[in-house]
Amino acid sequence: MSGQPLRCSAKGCPADAVWGIRWRNPKIHDESRRKTWLACDEHRVTLTEFLALRTFPMDVVPVADLD
Repeated sequence: MSGQPLRCSAKGCPADAVWGIRWRNPKIHDESRRKTWLACDEHRVTLTEFLALRTFPMDVVPVADLD
C-alpha cells in the first residue's frame, strides 16, 4: 500500500487503520469484485456489523495483509 498512513473509513475518524474489511454486495457484484473499508480498533465492530446486517460477504484482515 502507499507510504501515507491509512485512515479509518468511519465518518470523521482520524485514527490510523489497522484492519481491512473486504466486502461485496452480491446483488450487484460477482465474486471477483470486492470493496475495502479500513478500520481502526474502535470502529472495526460497527463497520462489520453494518455489513453483516445486510448479509454482505466479508472478511477482516490486518492492514499489512491487504494486497
